[in-house]
Formats: sequence, C-alpha cells, structure tokens
Amino acid sequence: MSVDVQVETTIEQPPPIVAAFAGDPTNAPKWYANIASVQWQTPPPLSVGSRMDFVAQFLGRRLAYTYEVVEFEAERRLVMSTADGPFPMETTYEWESAGESATRMTLRNRGNPSGFSRAAGPIMERAMRRATTKDLARLKALLET
Repeated sequence: MSVDVQVETTIEQPPPIVAAFAGDPTNAPKWYANIASVQWQTPPPLSVGSRMDFVAQFLGRRLAYTYEVVEFEAERRLVMSTADGPFPMETTYEWESAGESATRMTLRNRGNPSGFSRAAGPIMERAMRRATTKDLARLKALLET
C-alpha cells in the first residue's frame, strides 16, 4: 500500500518570501507540529545533494531520518527524499504565484511503508492529511502576521 497525501493553501505573501521560509529546513520545527529538530549534515545553503537529519513524533512514535534534496528550483520546487526508516518517503514543496502578492503552496508526501507501517497505511494516510493540513495552516498564519 503506497501513501500519497497532497494539500495546498494560498498564502498572502509573494513566492520568494514563502519559498525562502518554507524551503529552509531549519525553519521546519516552526511550522511542522511533528518535527522536533533538524540538523544539517552538509553545510547550507540548500542545493541538490544537501542532507539533513530530522527527528519527528508521528502517531506516538519517535522517527529519526535523513532527507536528501533530490530536486531544487529556487522559489518554485523542492523535492527531498529518504530511504531509511520504516517509511521511506518523498516530500515535495511547490510554490506558484496566486496573484500580485500571494503564493499557492502545495505540499506532497508519498511513500511505501514497510513492516508495521505498511499495515497501518490507511490510518497513516488519514493522519498525514490531517497533520499536513494543520502544518500548512500554521505556515500561513506565521507568514501572514
């Protein structure tokens, strides 16, 4: 069972501002409720090949994983993937203009859980959709104040 969750929101800030904040992994704990910390393995700034260690809490479990940037187009698209842990996943951020000073941001998480995570796939997908929707709302609130 693969999991594929995509949500989007419109943020009343131009794409360069939204992409600079949301696309900086250091800021992830500020707007992702489940991410406790991010530690760079490679030196910033972000580029293809950058690697970061993330620690998160999800469905009552502590998750530690390393993301690697596999695609990066400044102010337009960021794709990070991880192959380790019980839930190898790819996360995609996309930013596009939504008017004179607004950005449509799309956040997509997809992967193929294994082991226990595989059996819990449908529950995981619903929980991921709820969490991701709340995370984008938090990002929107942060950037619009």
